[in-house]
Amino acid sequence: MAVDAEIDRTYVSRLERGLENPTVAVLERLAKALGSNIEELFKVPRAGEAAPEPLRGGRHPKKYRK
Repeated sequence: MAVDAEIDRTYVSRLERGLENPTVAVLERLAKALGSNIEELFKVPRAGEAAPEPLRGGRHPKKYRK
């Protein structure tokens, strides 16, 4: 994901661990790399609705990368 978002992988790791606060520009890059939009990053499941499945680890196959 870091490569696809053109963000340093150590920075992404720090984001995942809550050690950094991303800017809106970084959130936009991450959303684009995930094939989503920035609003989806803030979506909270409704009461009784299942939480989204976590992303699988590792890189996506080339056919899914842009």
